[in-house]
Amino acid sequence: MWVNFPLFTILSSPKSMTDLLSTLHSIAFLACASQMFFSFTFGFTHSFLLTVMGYDRYVAICHPLRYNVLMSPGGCACLVAWSWVGGSLMGTLVTTAIFNLTFCGPNEIHHFACHVPPLLKLACGENVLVVARGVGMVCITALLGCFLLILLSYAFIVAAILKIPSAEGRQKAFSTCASHLTVVIVHYGFASVIYLKPKGPKSLEGDTLMGITYTVLTPFLSPIIFSLRNKELKNAMKKAFLSKLYAEKI
Repeated sequence: MWVNFPLFTILSSPKSMTDLLSTLHSIAFLACASQMFFSFTFGFTHSFLLTVMGYDRYVAICHPLRYNVLMSPGGCACLVAWSWVGGSLMGTLVTTAIFNLTFCGPNEIHHFACHVPPLLKLACGENVLVVARGVGMVCITALLGCFLLILLSYAFIVAAILKIPSAEGRQKAFSTCASHLTVVIVHYGFASVIYLKPKGPKSLEGDTLMGITYTVLTPFLSPIIFSLRNKELKNAMKKAFLSKLYAEKI
């Protein structure tokens, strides 16, 4: 319900498909800035929401009797709203820092979207390196902070689950976290490969390929992963599968 990862695809895929079908591959300066702003806004909001969902799982398992109080509808709405506010502030900060640079020389972006590293290659001036390091530190600090909070939540969750006497109870508790934990691993796994790997002169094509995977393929995994816990969806899939087998036998 809270995951906004498909917005990545809505944001960049239409423009990418247009470029593939057209001979004119261009984007306006304002459109490039807007694409970067919304990309970072949605990306950081997604990370903040994953952190909130980790806290939600922590409360559900470690403090089940207080869940309705700690995670009331009003409280959930506030957490979601603050996640969007934080994501918007991060998007504004990064976009403002990048597009206040001076761009000179070539105007070709070697990427399928307006991404920070390709744009930094087009910038000139004495403060390019300072801005690059500043943006990198802010992004890594925010993402790493979210990831550590999620790890802390799961440390308490695991400790609480291990205290459950019955194996069935432990399995049920672990199953409530499976979908969220899978999405966290996918999200931070791809993000770490893209943003934390050493940058070399020959890494541009690899960055573009990983960027396409992270932006286009990964968004489709989140709805599927979370939907697999829906009993109605499971029953519908079983009925469809059994109907297909029955039709083949006939």
